[in-house]
Amino acid sequence: MGKVVLMQGNEACVEGAIAAGMRLYAGYPITPSTEIAELSAVRLPEAGGKFIQMEDEIGSIACAIGASVAGVKAMTATSGPGFSLKQENLGYACLAEIPLVVVDVQRMGPSTGMATSPSQGDVMMSRWGTHGDHPIIVISPSSVKETYELVIRAFNLSEKYRTPVIFLMDEIIGHLREGIELPDPEDIHIVNRPTVEYPEPKRKPYHIRKGQMVPAMAPFGKGQRYNITGLIHDESGFPTNSPEEAGKLIYRLMHKISDNYDDIVQCEQVMMDDAEVAILAYGGTMRAALSAMEEARAKGIRCGIFRPVTIWPFPERELKAAAGKLKKLVVAEHNCGQIVLEAERIVKNDCEIEFVGKWDSGVITPQEILAKVVDNE
Repeated sequence: MGKVVLMQGNEACVEGAIAAGMRLYAGYPITPSTEIAELSAVRLPEAGGKFIQMEDEIGSIACAIGASVAGVKAMTATSGPGFSLKQENLGYACLAEIPLVVVDVQRMGPSTGMATSPSQGDVMMSRWGTHGDHPIIVISPSSVKETYELVIRAFNLSEKYRTPVIFLMDEIIGHLREGIELPDPEDIHIVNRPTVEYPEPKRKPYHIRKGQMVPAMAPFGKGQRYNITGLIHDESGFPTNSPEEAGKLIYRLMHKISDNYDDIVQCEQVMMDDAEVAILAYGGTMRAALSAMEEARAKGIRCGIFRPVTIWPFPERELKAAAGKLKKLVVAEHNCGQIVLEAERIVKNDCEIEFVGKWDSGVITPQEILAKVVDNE
């Protein structure tokens, strides 16, 4: 049995990351993620790791990439404006297949916006912010306990599939304090990247065996120098203009994620077995959705909740199956409408869709969601 602690969401992010094996944090303070940097500065030296404050958000993700290439589990954290600056290097890490976790504690924008106000306005940027065809995994917690647990999962997925994983928090969860029970470290499942400790001198760093999708990684300093580039490359790691090689690389990058949908994608369904109306919510908005569902049930309305835990890839198979039994789906999110676009794409022919959005720095209330749930019932 683990110990019970009172913990903030941002603190849980750090503690979970260290439990997952993070030993390098590179970042730049920005509200509402600053506590992640502050606690990392204290806790990482205690865990045998390193903390470094970089000159900006571009340097921060570059530093984390470099540490990961050397074999160290690395993380960087930011909020909306800094997340924008990280996008170019995020694309580099996708193409070069460098594992790392990027935390975005969302705040109201655009631009500098309102630094202490809740928002979920970075959902589409988390998927499409960097250019080109690229895979991405995005995870969104809805409680302090989940923040601890899911940041460990973010590291595990990043290591297993050699890809950046975005941990998409929001100000509500980042600054929320809850009592949680931390698990015994021996009970935590940890995944480490496929590694070649003593590679052959002529080994091709991006070579994969038949049937595999993720190449083993030789950490710099462990016996092999090899080329890492942001250009399309072949198995040697050097640039190529071959359409055949380019097609093979992009296909593999995309399919190492899409072909493992069942392993990667998570969602939570609450009281959906008999639901005729469902609320789709994620992150901090889930808390208002739970209250709205309880009030709807008290009124005799068979209401449930569908929550994507993995935002990208989106759990569309599960939503499609659930929507077939619904009369209405109410999508609630702190933006002008982002995940609602996915919902409309997936279930447009199955049920009515209502949207509850908020973008004025306030918090969506259970009553605002409930009003859409009971409308026309």
